[in-house]
Amino acid sequence: MVCDWSSLGLARATIIDKHSTGGVGDEKASLIIVPLVAACGIHMPMISARGLGHTGGEIDLLEAIDGYDIAPPLEKFMATVGKIGCALIGPTPRLAPADAAIFKVRDVTATVESIPLITGSVMSKKLAAGVSGLVMTVNFGRGAFMATQQQAEELAQSLLGVASGAGVPAVILLVYMEDVVGDAVGSRPQLREVAAFLRGQRREPRFEEIVVRLAAEVLVLGGLAGHLEEARKMVRQKLDDGSAAAKFSQMVAELGGPADLLECIDTIFPDLPIVRPVPSPNGGYVHSVDAHQIGMAMVGLGAGRRRPEQTIDHDVGISNMVHIGDRMERGAPLCVLHTRDESSFRIAAAAISAAITIASGAVDRSPVFAGRMASEASKFALN
Repeated sequence: MVCDWSSLGLARATIIDKHSTGGVGDEKASLIIVPLVAACGIHMPMISARGLGHTGGEIDLLEAIDGYDIAPPLEKFMATVGKIGCALIGPTPRLAPADAAIFKVRDVTATVESIPLITGSVMSKKLAAGVSGLVMTVNFGRGAFMATQQQAEELAQSLLGVASGAGVPAVILLVYMEDVVGDAVGSRPQLREVAAFLRGQRREPRFEEIVVRLAAEVLVLGGLAGHLEEARKMVRQKLDDGSAAAKFSQMVAELGGPADLLECIDTIFPDLPIVRPVPSPNGGYVHSVDAHQIGMAMVGLGAGRRRPEQTIDHDVGISNMVHIGDRMERGAPLCVLHTRDESSFRIAAAAISAAITIASGAVDRSPVFAGRMASEASKFALN
């Protein structure tokens, strides 16, 4: 079925959704963008999914919040969007019920990277939400499912084709994703990063660029801003004045989670027995970070899953991750590793060290965005 928002009296033009095709540490962006654009006046009914392989999923993060209902009744989902402007959930028996089957098929048939199956999985959820527009990122590189920009463009064209056929304006940004996104990987480590971002305590620059650009595209597509620069100013204001944080807390509370999650996150999520830096083996500059290898190290740690039916350990993961271009001293932290025992720490630390190349000579990070594509119906939003 498809959500019909007319009964709530919502302006259809402002019902916009977003999606990312996934990356290592990328899933936390939605937990910021959804309440952020709602604070600006957008209504965002987002139906998302769990992670698989080296990439994560928004639903894994939400499941780590005690009490949060990831599959509420349709009436509750729609009422939450109407009341506070947003709701982030997973597929339900009435909304995108086939997604779990598609998800499993992609795994057992070794077609996780299949463009038709990715398109079906993504668009079944997005169209079921009854949205009037879509803003998406298609990621490529070692941290993503698509290895090359050409593959990313092919997937983007497939997604745009379905959106156009459904009469839904769509904008897609191509994102180069060799590196880990933001500072953390793993459910609760990323939730701590979300809390720090929304409260203005720490915003990793590249991750902030992704959040602000995507949110700005949503505002332009929804007609709340005339161009991207105006939209960026609106987005930054709502981040800095606490409106986005307040909207996040409202959403969490409305769907059954703790209303004080942002303020009390360190109490609600206590540290594991081992929270320890992984030291850099030498000094120099970070020349490369193999995000795929980092992601698989986290799967081995229990922060991700190899099969859809596997459960994950929400507490393990990494924080304070270094990035390409960072200057390193010998012994300085490559990241902080959160594990349950010494054996797990040693195995994960070795994998992380092997995934990061440090050499002499400064190196610049590649641009975040490699391109922008849009359906014909959304050309008014081009800037």
